[in-house]
Amino acid sequence: MTLHKSRFGTDFVQNKKALDDIAIVRSKGLKNEIAGYITTFIKREIEEQKEKEAQAMQETQSVNETEELHEEEILN
Repeated sequence: MTLHKSRFGTDFVQNKKALDDIAIVRSKGLKNEIAGYITTFIKREIEEQKEKEAQAMQETQSVNETEELHEEEILN
């Protein structure tokens, strides 16, 4: 999937069409299963990336708040 990753996205129907261009899958059920797996995989990957970004932002905020508290203690 790495070679053709850019061809797939979060839309199941588009992933089925991209799969048709890449591979010959004669079984409709198998094609749907593969396209569904790819769709779920990409959605999960996007969600994990969002969670990592949110966690990084929380850590940045925590560091900033700690620095502000430390500066206030120094000033007092």
